[in-house]
Amino acid sequence: MQRRHLLKALTAAPLTGTAGRLLAAPAARGSKLLVVFLRGGYDGANLLVPYASPFYYEARPRIAVARPGEIQGALPLDPRWGLHPALAASVMPLYAKGQAAFLPFAGTDDLSRSHFETQDSIELGQALDGNRDYRSGFLNRLTGVLNGQAPAEAIAFTNQLPISLRGDARAANMALGAVGRQAIDERQSKVIQAMYRDTALGNTVAEGFAVRDEVLRAVKVEMDAASRNAMTAKGFELVARRMARLMRERFDIGFVDVGGWDTHVGQGAGTGYLATRLEELGRGVAGFAEEMGGDQWRDTVVVVLSEFGRTFRENGNGGTDHGHGTVYWLLGGGLSAQAGGRVIGEQAEVSQPALFQNRDWPVLNEYRAVFGGLFARMYGLSRAQLDRVFAGVAPRDLRLV
Repeated sequence: MQRRHLLKALTAAPLTGTAGRLLAAPAARGSKLLVVFLRGGYDGANLLVPYASPFYYEARPRIAVARPGEIQGALPLDPRWGLHPALAASVMPLYAKGQAAFLPFAGTDDLSRSHFETQDSIELGQALDGNRDYRSGFLNRLTGVLNGQAPAEAIAFTNQLPISLRGDARAANMALGAVGRQAIDERQSKVIQAMYRDTALGNTVAEGFAVRDEVLRAVKVEMDAASRNAMTAKGFELVARRMARLMRERFDIGFVDVGGWDTHVGQGAGTGYLATRLEELGRGVAGFAEEMGGDQWRDTVVVVLSEFGRTFRENGNGGTDHGHGTVYWLLGGGLSAQAGGRVIGEQAEVSQPALFQNRDWPVLNEYRAVFGGLFARMYGLSRAQLDRVFAGVAPRDLRLV
């Protein structure tokens, strides 16, 4: 699309702020930030694989990603960590070029393990021991601080304005379209039931499918609720380039949420449900980077995060349950040599004694401190300005950019 056609389309699009006003003219080019929120609590331990840890394979006999060199094995990043093989063609090349990094043991200090409670905590970015102000999200506060220096525009690629962008600063939201979730396909189960009808096993087979369908429906209800109507990973893959064009031409801060990460049942290992979601997400991220283009990509940072991780041990259904610490992705053409192509941040040995409450990864890299350090480097914000975004939080400088 030519620039003039894109700007004409943007002028006609119903992009409104919280007060229903049209957004101002495009701001001057500068740093770009995209936050990708994986709703549902994705399993970071199968994204960033601790393949050097025997405990990882003991705790996950069915869903552990194989060691490097084995079939569907992890892609080695360093002597301790490997990347899920589903990202071989998308994120791994960015990592090899120093344009991707991974931050394990990351997250919030919120211990509720509730999707909604923890999602809200992260989007608000406020102290856990105070009264929550749902009118003030951390990305909106960042936009307000940046507007004190130069015009900055924010957009959520969502149907409704997310909590993170609520506040006094103007922010747009516009859903670019998503791929709907497929309903449970019953065709094969009906064929199998017909094969056994009027046999000694007929009732048993029918009852078995009925129980399975009931369980799947219950799981799907929880997954849909945890996703809060976010687009699927496939939907993200399809619209990522359109998001990049909008951010390249107009917007400085972007937010998108992607659902479908609540993997209580049938998570899979090197292949399977989670692998497919990661492959779709990876292609979307790579497409976004390519569409941004070299000059803009060097000024762009993409942060991929989730409300929490999963239990380190697999459950009885070949899945994982609500956990605590997780793995953040950081991508951008301008990542520093100290961060790009590395596994960064404070880390612990992946072993049973290191687990939080004997079940989860601990949080050693608190997200507000990490974001604070990133914002200080990206935008040159002072401690006083950072305090307006994350009150009372000391920024942690991981030298990301």
